[in-house]
Amino acid sequence: MIDHRKLDDLMDKLLGVLPDGAKLMQRDIESNMRAVLESGLRKMNLVNREEFDVQTALLDRLQIRVKQLEQQLKDLEK
Repeated sequence: MIDHRKLDDLMDKLLGVLPDGAKLMQRDIESNMRAVLESGLRKMNLVNREEFDVQTALLDRLQIRVKQLEQQLKDLEK
């Protein structure tokens, strides 16, 4: 999921460094840059912070469970 506020901030920074002549075409440049950035970000298959935290918590629980199962296996092998 793309955070449009961050994308807007990035666009503002990029547009702020344009030379004066290019500022006349700012709308065209902005729409093209936005499309390129959004496309690139989608291709990266990024996740938002909430999704990342959920997956991290799941991984933590799974690691604990694996350790428990390993211990049970050791106990059974005795």
